[in-house]
Amino acid sequence: MIGVVLALALLPYTVVGDAVPAPLVEAPGDPARGRAVVTSRQRGLCLLCHTGPFPEERFQGDLAPSLAGVGSRLSEGQIRLRLIDSRRLDPGSIMPSYYRTDGLERVGAAWRDKPVLSAEEIEDVVAFLATLRD
Repeated sequence: MIGVVLALALLPYTVVGDAVPAPLVEAPGDPARGRAVVTSRQRGLCLLCHTGPFPEERFQGDLAPSLAGVGSRLSEGQIRLRLIDSRRLDPGSIMPSYYRTDGLERVGAAWRDKPVLSAEEIEDVVAFLATLRD
């Protein structure tokens, strides 16, 4: 039981300006795993709102900025904060808070007190999005 509680605990992070400059975990993120999260229709659901350089993926969204070139526009720390909690930058954002559990409303019982993505998955997505330079 203790292992389950620890697995759900959020790791601390520090926001500096518009970024979380330090990675959430020591191990570097894996861009291939990050791409899998971004394109997953079950896990990240990023393509419901974003488009990007994923020609094999049908039905990409148009509610949010394109992910193409995001690694040129934003630093890894800026990407990380947007994934952790985009509402810190834009309270009206429709982007989910992928690594936050407090202060959320209308959360299904199965997801209550659990982040959408783990710290490792956040770092995987950051590593992948940072590679999108064009």
